[in-house]
Amino acid sequence: MTLRPRERAPKEKPNQPALRQARQGPTNEAQMAAAAALARLEQKQPRARGPTSQESIRNQVRKELRAEATVSGSTEAPGTNTVPEAKEEGSAHLVVPGVCFTCPLTGATLRKDQRDAHIKEAILSHFSTDPVAASIMKIHTFNRDRDRVKLGVDTIAKYLDNICLHPEEEKYRKIKLQNRVFQERINCLEGTHEFFEAIGFQKALLPVPDQDGPEEFYVLTEAALAQPQSLQRHKEQLLVAEPVRATLARQRRVFQPSPMASQFDLPGDFFNLTAEEIKREQRLRSEAVERLSVLRTKAMREREEQRETRKYTYTLLRVRLPDGCLLQGTFYARERVAALYAFVREALQSDWLPFDLLASGGQRLSEEESLAFNECGLVPSALLTFSWDAAVLEDIRAAGAELDSSILKPELLAAIERLS
Repeated sequence: MTLRPRERAPKEKPNQPALRQARQGPTNEAQMAAAAALARLEQKQPRARGPTSQESIRNQVRKELRAEATVSGSTEAPGTNTVPEAKEEGSAHLVVPGVCFTCPLTGATLRKDQRDAHIKEAILSHFSTDPVAASIMKIHTFNRDRDRVKLGVDTIAKYLDNICLHPEEEKYRKIKLQNRVFQERINCLEGTHEFFEAIGFQKALLPVPDQDGPEEFYVLTEAALAQPQSLQRHKEQLLVAEPVRATLARQRRVFQPSPMASQFDLPGDFFNLTAEEIKREQRLRSEAVERLSVLRTKAMREREEQRETRKYTYTLLRVRLPDGCLLQGTFYARERVAALYAFVREALQSDWLPFDLLASGGQRLSEEESLAFNECGLVPSALLTFSWDAAVLEDIRAAGAELDSSILKPELLAAIERLS
């Protein structure tokens, strides 16, 4: 039978690649998008067909995701760990104004951008009171290359050992400044000249055999030579010294019981990424969860979460006490769980009693294990639950005694705040 013109199939033209491409099988991206769309459709209207193995997998994945969402979304769930959005510093809603540090020399609290300059100023001002200690701090702190510092320090120690072992040998009391070893190992380090002068060396121009003009030397004074014990002590101080670094300020705060205990608004310096990068990462992560929810296993999600933890340098931890009060502090993401136990113990009235800290789902964090916070998933913030050791608590009650209802030290309770 002859087809009418309007029913005749059109001939394929060579300049129609789109038609040929449409006849090809769906791409991987299209298959994944279809699977995600199917999952969303099935959540709204379950299909009335017999279960298949693939459908069972999808159902299991959805159950796990809903369980995770329930834990992370509940404001009362102990150990809740959420990934808050970074906020601009100075926001009125921040639970911590930023990451701060404490100078070990002055005790001053410093912002991250203030610490290096403040420590340098503190070391330089220390020269007026203890030039030997100040020069040692300068050597170890101002020079960043630790291998070069060690080589220079070992060389200075060798000079001093030679003097103490051979006090009668004049040649060991003189150090030529243009000597190649001195130039390559010592002269290149900040603070070394101040150290030599502080322990009793003085510069002098001395004649050199077989050379026309004099050269500059460090020469140990007779007064310093008469005190070999001091030289040995200064040498030991130089060898064991460490760089002066500002320590992370815990910024301890105590809050009244609050339904907002698991809500964290963190400043940007808690994150290694910029605010724009964090938003992009969160968007990509949400899209990936939706796209791959029917394809990835629990182990794959755990590996992804582990990669996420490497993005954070600090973590803000909050501990809910039995009376509902909240104890908060700032930690490095790579600090060990033992640091949190020590932080909590310092705040307790009965600091001698053993206690447990419970993370999400009631999992106990072991003080003895060397796990870091980022290895436990407690970054960049987390809410944990405090509980007294059950066996000890039972013994106390069996003895007819009761623990004080006020768990924290009075000075901390006097400064309690509202969480807003």
